[in-house]
Amino acid sequence: MNLLASMRYLVALSEHKHFGRAAQACHITQPALSNALRSLESEFGVVIVKRARVYVGLTHEGERVLATAQRMLRDNEVLQQELRSEEGHPRGRLRMAAVPTAIPMLSRFAAMLHEMHPGIVPAVLSMSSQELETGLESLSVDLALGYTERMHLPGIKLTAWPQSVEHYFLLRRAAKPSADRLRIGQPISWAEAGQRPLCLLTPDMHNRSIIDQALRDAGIALEPAIETNSVLTLALAVLAGTVSSVLPGSMVAAVRSYRELEALPLVAPEVKTPLGFMTQTGVRPSRALDAALVFLQTPAWREQVRLHSGALGE
Repeated sequence: MNLLASMRYLVALSEHKHFGRAAQACHITQPALSNALRSLESEFGVVIVKRARVYVGLTHEGERVLATAQRMLRDNEVLQQELRSEEGHPRGRLRMAAVPTAIPMLSRFAAMLHEMHPGIVPAVLSMSSQELETGLESLSVDLALGYTERMHLPGIKLTAWPQSVEHYFLLRRAAKPSADRLRIGQPISWAEAGQRPLCLLTPDMHNRSIIDQALRDAGIALEPAIETNSVLTLALAVLAGTVSSVLPGSMVAAVRSYRELEALPLVAPEVKTPLGFMTQTGVRPSRALDAALVFLQTPAWREQVRLHSGALGE
């Protein structure tokens, strides 16, 4: 039995919660995955997977094996990167994730990091805040970009690198296109914004809960015109139709080339949300992660954050 491969299959099953999808993700057949897990149970002398026609979860002992499997795979990746990397030239994969509205910032970070270190292969993933928490806890996410005030994992300490304090804007079609790019207009109240047909993220997204709370504070009971789990849809719906949207500065910066749009700072109440990178404290970083943590503290990256997030112009 290949212990490391079997541990990888167990982690895949936990992530996908489906035997067929886990097998597909591991590029093996479903019977091969099931046989490997049975061999793992024989090796440790415990039942790992609850028996049923479909996946229903892991046993208590299985959860303990899973935690060890996650650490083993992480340690293996760290070792592989150390063996392949040279001094000053890190090599290896770096799994990064961000809440949907911070994806433009994370994408810019990944591109600049890869330009500086071509041996690093970043994976940029969009996740809800809850998925980010799970990814940090299971070590399947190396570096997360999300709402630092929300991230509290029981029994696990996180180290945060604050990036920006996000401000919010009403994004709408301009009455007249500007000469070159999106215009930042005069402030508008949340109460006024709430009277417009809005395209917003779905209620399961933390960004939506921030917006809902601001509108409630302004005395508005919201019924969106369009809901989506795609940040691209937010901007495209505004471009193509008659709806507006509410976006943080990092998302507005991503569509600044559209001169047909304008963004109005939202006030009364003034909502500000801290955004930062996070990792699990005490976990030995891979060479790729180590390089990323150094880069995110450089003046060059801090200038990018200043230009492309927050209040946009203050």
